[in-house]
Amino acid sequence: MNSQVRLAHTEVSTPVTPKPALLSVEDAKALELAKMTEIFTSHLNPGQLHFMKLLGFHKIKVERADGMYYYDQNGRKILDFFGGFGSLAFGHNHPRIVAARQAFQNEKRHEIAIAFMSQYAAALAHNLAACSPGDLDMVFLGSSGSEAMEAAIKVAERAAGPARPKIVYATNSFHGKTKGVLSITDGQLYRGEFKLVENNVRVPFGDIEAIENAFRSDPQIGVIVLETVQGGGGIIQADEAFWKKLRQLCDQYGVLWVADEVQCGFGRTGKFYAFEHYGVVPDVTALAKSLGGGKAAVGAMIARREVYMKAYGTPKTAMIHAMATFGGIGEACITSIEALNVLYDEGLIDNSAEVGDYLLERLRALQARYPTLLKEVRGKGMMVGLEFHDFSQAMPMVLRPLLSVLDEKLKGSLPGFIGSHLLRDHGVLVAFTEYNRNVIRLEPPLICERSHVDDFITALDEVLSRGIVKIVRDFVTAQMK
Repeated sequence: MNSQVRLAHTEVSTPVTPKPALLSVEDAKALELAKMTEIFTSHLNPGQLHFMKLLGFHKIKVERADGMYYYDQNGRKILDFFGGFGSLAFGHNHPRIVAARQAFQNEKRHEIAIAFMSQYAAALAHNLAACSPGDLDMVFLGSSGSEAMEAAIKVAERAAGPARPKIVYATNSFHGKTKGVLSITDGQLYRGEFKLVENNVRVPFGDIEAIENAFRSDPQIGVIVLETVQGGGGIIQADEAFWKKLRQLCDQYGVLWVADEVQCGFGRTGKFYAFEHYGVVPDVTALAKSLGGGKAAVGAMIARREVYMKAYGTPKTAMIHAMATFGGIGEACITSIEALNVLYDEGLIDNSAEVGDYLLERLRALQARYPTLLKEVRGKGMMVGLEFHDFSQAMPMVLRPLLSVLDEKLKGSLPGFIGSHLLRDHGVLVAFTEYNRNVIRLEPPLICERSHVDDFITALDEVLSRGIVKIVRDFVTAQMK
């Protein structure tokens, strides 16, 4: 009887659990903009749609992407100078990276090997250590920049010891949105009303005297966390003297330095790590963004062995912060392994430095041509910020006193108008910054060539040549269509 029941059970072909009204992969591919908007509003983020509409992003459905370009539903090419906030060092669908992933799938290689050692995680850790200067050689693998930075502050805090739990962070910093690193992310927008970790000390970015005073006055400080280049802050850098003095002070006071290189690392500034420009090495660092080759979500913390072993160096402590389920997953690791090889094989770090210099040179020429619009051009390699004047300062002289009272409310309007025109009229995509809303952020793929820079400059020149009044009028007209 039991065997008959079991046999009958195995012969049932109709699932007992009813299938919901699911969209298939082909359904998803075929979604029209109206339906996409409906789903976005119902199930994703209706408030975000407001900003997408302002910039005209809601009118575009990306059908495919290749190299430096997106292609929309009408077949129009869109030059990508946004680069996914630095996630697309190799452009879209780099052929070597795609081929490595396809081979991995075709060979039915293992993805999750929590019970065993993974040859792919091991190889990626080896490669990251090989790319890192000094004794940065112990690696934690995760799936995002936030996760990598969480690992970084945890390993540093444990190594500093329970008597020194305080963390120094900087104004206008961005280190992630998970609750630990949100506590050292200097933005009320992201902090909201969450109850955050309070063992931190805030100092002005780039102010070495403020840091020295904090170290001297508070023996509970054990860690300092800084972006080497502040992305959300508007592409803000400190000079070489600052970083050298910081290293000296950390050694003097026994404070561990965590360098957040999630956005500025991986060759973006013309060195593998941005801190390499200054001849210094932190105690802990973190990478993400382009580490996944534009095809996988990968983050990594890299620490000095001495620091790591203090935190997790015994069997008793080894599992306190071991990799999560998807940390070191097979295909993600081989994607990063191939990405690192492509980075060096194709000379993309050098290209970032050389073409980045050309981009800065051409932008500074535009600044000289349009001084009432463009306030400053700054950056390194393929990480560039264009800061525009407050709205009133870009207007005719007679209107400036009247409009100056509105500058704070209108902050970000001019970059938004210009970004909207670049996309709509020239098929060029740019990014913006979280804290200084007057800044357009440029982080094109490291495969960017001089010809792409020329195309971008031609487009930006045309928009700026309209002058502030026409830029505003054209934007308002476009919103009414």
